[in-house]
Amino acid sequence: MKKVAIILSGCGVYDGSEIHEAVLTLLAIEQNGASYRCFAPNITQYHVINHLTGEVSENDSRNVLVESARIARGDVEDLCELREQDFDALIVPGGFGVAKNLCNFAIDGENYQINEQVLAACQAFAKAEKPAGYMCIAPAMLPLIYPKGVQGTIGKDSDTAALIEAKGLLHNNCNVDDVVIDQAHKLVSTPAYMLATSITEAASGINSLVENVLALVE
Repeated sequence: MKKVAIILSGCGVYDGSEIHEAVLTLLAIEQNGASYRCFAPNITQYHVINHLTGEVSENDSRNVLVESARIARGDVEDLCELREQDFDALIVPGGFGVAKNLCNFAIDGENYQINEQVLAACQAFAKAEKPAGYMCIAPAMLPLIYPKGVQGTIGKDSDTAALIEAKGLLHNNCNVDDVVIDQAHKLVSTPAYMLATSITEAASGINSLVENVLALVE
């Protein structure tokens, strides 16, 4: 059975992992006959958003690992425990938590960097030439993980794509139900909720991403 590592970034589209994307990913992995384990960095969230009002909860502080446990039904491990050699592939769901907690793209778009622990984990899969899938805004991290010229997509947002291209990504416009595959780096990306207007639309691209990532496993 193929084994996939999942990196989560909290719980909730505006300050953590996009819940639909994360759950659809886990479901697709199982439906394709593979298994998964979830990981998240044990760090404080950038901030907490009230998802009912969209406002920042000024006096609230939450932990990315603890919040990620909400999605994983408690079955999540500290990212420092992730060992690339235990897995065949890596998948990173999206959500603003990627751009606020795993990296700071949402805060410093021109000079963004990836959390050191997250970078080390993702680069371990890249260096081992193991397949990986990044969805939604997560492909913003690709040019800091892979060599310049790596291919990926965040959909069709030209302004966002330009910021990522400045770091070295070769961006491909992509429909919500499609994926971009960089064969040279065994890398698959899809827009998911960068474009999706429903959970069904999000599922179409995510299902394809999971299938293609697993197909790249040797």
